[in-house]
Amino acid sequence: MKKTPRCPWPVFDDPLYLDYHDREWGVPLREDQRLFEFLVLEAFQAGLSWRTILHKRENFRKAFAGFDPVKVSRFGPRDFTRLKNDAGIVRNRAKITATINNARRFLEIQKEFGTFSRYMWSWVGGKPIVHHFRNLKDYPPFTDEALAWAKDLKARGFKFLGPTVVYAHMQAVGMVNDHVVSCFRRKGKTVRPVQGPTSVVSG
Repeated sequence: MKKTPRCPWPVFDDPLYLDYHDREWGVPLREDQRLFEFLVLEAFQAGLSWRTILHKRENFRKAFAGFDPVKVSRFGPRDFTRLKNDAGIVRNRAKITATINNARRFLEIQKEFGTFSRYMWSWVGGKPIVHHFRNLKDYPPFTDEALAWAKDLKARGFKFLGPTVVYAHMQAVGMVNDHVVSCFRRKGKTVRPVQGPTSVVSG
């Protein structure tokens, strides 16, 4: 069977992780509620693996009101207690508090710029930055753009969104195209091709 060339990082015995790579990762997003979803998930990922967060994603969706920033911004003490006791998510007090705070900061940016998307995409000139990575060692922990944006987010009061987490967000929502040069997804294909047993072919 012909092998499908992919990035070297997905866990190939994990269909959910593989599907995330094949259909979502790196697809440019400009819809605010989806962007808020990724900001929430990336903040909770800090210090953990994305695979862990991905498998709790639907639990997070239910816990955080479908990732509606307006609803999350209104969370109070009862919601905090509910979230702190929710075994389906990551029960980290600081991250829960940060997420509620970040929802409020998110709405402030919407008010200032019209949409969070407009603000976010301004950090890469409105279109994805295309990198030319060939294997895992080529990936930096963050880029100059991620560092600058993280600094601005911190100044605006966001929490748990340092440069490494911000860069992961940029990769996820397509602000950068970080599929390796040999990956079938690099040119924007989002539907998994017909294939035999899954195998990675790195650059």
